[in-house]
Amino acid sequence: MKEKIEEALAQIRPALQADGGDVELIDVNQGVVKLKLKGACGGCPMATMTLRYGIERVLKEKIPQVKEVITV
Repeated sequence: MKEKIEEALAQIRPALQADGGDVELIDVNQGVVKLKLKGACGGCPMATMTLRYGIERVLKEKIPQVKEVITV
């Protein structure tokens, strides 16, 4: 499952990097994906929106086993 998540994140990553940020996969446990937002994304006031309506939505569409995405 980690490989599928990394593949999906690779598709999302260019948009984050264009704004000076990035995302790192920390762990996956029972459908809960733990991510770390880095760079500009780490301190951005819109980070929660990016996580919920961007990253989480894409991961759930591509990988139905994903139940939740959280930041650590």
